[in-house]
Amino acid sequence: MRFRFGVEGDPVAPSEDRLTVGDPRVVDFLAGVARKLLAPAVARRHPELGSLGYFLRPAELKRSVARMTARQDALVFPRGNVFHLPPANVDTIFVYSWAISALAGNHNVVRISSRSAGAAEVILDALNATDADPVIGRTQRMITYGHDDAVTGALSRWCDLRVVWGGDRAVDTIRKLPLRPSARDLTFPDRTSWAVLSVPGWRAADPAARRTAVVGFANDAYWFDQAACSSPRTIFLVGGAGGGTDTAEVRAEFLDLLLDVVDQRGWTVDPAMAVEKRVNAYELAATGAATALDFPDNRLTAVTLAGAERAPRRWIGAGAFPFAEADSLLDLVPAMTRQDQTVSHFGFTPAELRAFAVELGGRGVDRIVPFGSALTFGALWDGYDLPAEFTRLTTLQS
Repeated sequence: MRFRFGVEGDPVAPSEDRLTVGDPRVVDFLAGVARKLLAPAVARRHPELGSLGYFLRPAELKRSVARMTARQDALVFPRGNVFHLPPANVDTIFVYSWAISALAGNHNVVRISSRSAGAAEVILDALNATDADPVIGRTQRMITYGHDDAVTGALSRWCDLRVVWGGDRAVDTIRKLPLRPSARDLTFPDRTSWAVLSVPGWRAADPAARRTAVVGFANDAYWFDQAACSSPRTIFLVGGAGGGTDTAEVRAEFLDLLLDVVDQRGWTVDPAMAVEKRVNAYELAATGAATALDFPDNRLTAVTLAGAERAPRRWIGAGAFPFAEADSLLDLVPAMTRQDQTVSHFGFTPAELRAFAVELGGRGVDRIVPFGSALTFGALWDGYDLPAEFTRLTTLQS
């Protein structure tokens, strides 16, 4: 990335490299990337890239630009220089935050982990193969380097906004490296997500609706090995009138359908992961958090929790599903914390979901979405309005 430096050392882009909010050169490039990701051959190998391609379609980009510029009280400009540090365990997340930032007209540097593979490699190939105005290459950089505080520190001093994804420890480590006084961090630390299943709602649904729900849940859970921040972990069975036959039958049917979907998709869990899940499940039992364990298949582990408050917030393995029961959604409110991000749902009325959100009052849970939408990235994420975060405002009075 080329810069000239002002007298105080602040990097200033040459005039030919200045981008605007919704710059047509960026829009054209992102739309070209979308076409490559939506190609049938790519979608078959990496279905999660279909959602990314959809996110980058021209119509979606236009909506994002409209969100950024819909101000009557201020002029909207790029924030400046943005340094992204995405996680290695979710191959696509770096594209979402980078694309919104680029669309906002920022100069971006994205550190890609050397451990990234699979879908990440496909994305990078698509980026490199897409025709672009030369300004894209000069203002948008994807780089890979080891854990080097000198490099990370230099880029931190360069940026106006540092976007940090990862666990709490990773965020704390990066925050030790200073920013310029005018810069700030946008952090996405450890988060936990849940699934809620209405027992009466499941009973009322026809077989096709039940299967569609389980297909959506399987995508939410098994893509990214259940390690994404929005991947559902514990499943709360709600409204079963204190448990009993209804709840047990709903759980059994749900798990049977889930295993059938996993079979049809050809998804596997390697033996080491199966052992990891078993060890973690036994640990939950040993500490009293779990009252029963079920290992029907390497790809699926079911754990019966002693109560909703015992739901684990750490990742315990791909295809591991603790279950807890609750009489109503409102009974789950005390168990929710600020660490909780997404609640995916099936079988509830809009009124029930709204009452749950109102009772939470912003103290926890940023997203409440249907099964199948947990991993669908949006401009509103982790409670942040990203188009607003990646721009800056200038008030003008005459």
